[in-house]
Amino acid sequence: MSLLEIENLRVSIGQIPILNGVSLTVEAGEIMGLVGESGSGKSMTALTAMGLLPHGMEAFGRVTLDGVDILSAPESAMNRLRGHDIAMVFQEPMTALNPLKTIGEQVAEGIRWHTGANRADAESRARAMLDRVGLPESQFPLNRYPHELSGGQRQRVVIAMACALNPKLLIADEPTTALDVVIQAQILDLLQELVDEGRMGLLLISHDLAVVAQYADRLTILRDGEVMEAGETAAILREQKHPYTRQLARASTHVPARAKAPEIASGKPLLEVKGVARDYPVRRTSLFAPRKTFRAVDDVSFDIQERQSVALVGRSGCGKSTLARIILALDKPSDGSVTFRGKDLAHGSQAELKSIRRDLQVVFQDPYGSFNPRHRVERLVGEPLHLMEKPLTAAQKRDRVAEALQQVGLSPSDMHKYPHEFSGGQRQRLSIARAIITKPKLIVADEPVSALDVSIRAQILDLFAELNEQLGLAYLFITHDLTVARAVSDVTMVMHAGKIVERGPTSEVLSSPKTEPARALVEAAPDLEQALNKRLQGIQR
Repeated sequence: MSLLEIENLRVSIGQIPILNGVSLTVEAGEIMGLVGESGSGKSMTALTAMGLLPHGMEAFGRVTLDGVDILSAPESAMNRLRGHDIAMVFQEPMTALNPLKTIGEQVAEGIRWHTGANRADAESRARAMLDRVGLPESQFPLNRYPHELSGGQRQRVVIAMACALNPKLLIADEPTTALDVVIQAQILDLLQELVDEGRMGLLLISHDLAVVAQYADRLTILRDGEVMEAGETAAILREQKHPYTRQLARASTHVPARAKAPEIASGKPLLEVKGVARDYPVRRTSLFAPRKTFRAVDDVSFDIQERQSVALVGRSGCGKSTLARIILALDKPSDGSVTFRGKDLAHGSQAELKSIRRDLQVVFQDPYGSFNPRHRVERLVGEPLHLMEKPLTAAQKRDRVAEALQQVGLSPSDMHKYPHEFSGGQRQRLSIARAIITKPKLIVADEPVSALDVSIRAQILDLFAELNEQLGLAYLFITHDLTVARAVSDVTMVMHAGKIVERGPTSEVLSSPKTEPARALVEAAPDLEQALNKRLQGIQR
């Protein structure tokens, strides 16, 4: 009998099917990868196994955990199982943690509830578990709050909560999507260690085939609530019998095809960044403590020519987004200067900034959060048109919106819809349409595909490449994903601790990094072909 058995699972809401005949097993000491695009049913499968289906949904079939029937178990029984026998690590650690409770309280809470331990014993066990996941007491005392930790550190707290009682099965639902590649590798290595040491079963849910290929023993691929293919990871990825498996594999390694190398203009740069630094005050521990500052950006200099694509890569917290805010004139540097088309961004008048912002646009990471859900697409995409030198009539605005929508592969009729009526990939296309509607010279794209699954990511990267050729756009791509940098940039800059530590042609930087921060990024980046080769070599041995 397997640790987790899911057989012919069907989940629906009313007459709408969500899962249709899903079957999979997880053995003790095994990592099962569950892969699929957004909306494929991955998270719904996990929630069913946890007994946490949303109200109004019905489940049929068979789901057992170590012989216990999950679908028929009363809530009181599930409360005893959750945390003790089965636990879950969610995608976004900040929403999984209570911001009003310390990390010690939150890890100790489940220990006290399930074991009846007193506060001191529970805190002692919580401390040991936090040490185990790489949060030592010397740096991370139990009285810290979630907002005082980085994203990777918060995810470690969530893992400590989930594993505090050594559950038989751990479900990790996209546990590293929002993390940089170095922290991602650390978290996944930690989960691998917990599986090996405690014979725990792990259901690893992801849309990234390269990540799962590196860690999962077996693989189940979902699409539209149905299993497309299942079996040994190496065999599935080597043979790729199902067309959908081949589609995912191609998307994971996709590089947009360019008709020709972009013609980079020589002469005066489009954007010049010279000696930029940004200091922030550090909260004083007492009224009499000396004032201190933290340098988020430290003496950064570079330039971007017209039509050039530049990638700025680095770990979370290295200063990428702070630098982007300065370039977009949303923040002022403490030192240095930023000029765009010869105009100083930090000291320009409102009229000058209006002209600059017409030619300097941005695409944000979260395509849904950057739109007002109460407004229609016509108004949302057309928002930047107020920057135009001459006011446009209502008819002219509609024409410009229709043109922008067509340029990003959408229909002019979409202007009458609301953001919630589009998929994640379509919403990102709307973000790009809004960015290009003023016919800018430079677009700053801040993690523009990190929230998208691999197939949609490939489509958006193709779109960026097409717009570069058709409209002559220059890009500054801010990302922690080296696959994105390789796909869309001519030049790559590596940022570490506020400094640009390496810069050069993308192919050279990513194939032969010269600095330790760049090497760490390259070595930690998941690679589907490398992961598959290692698995095949392991089978041969």
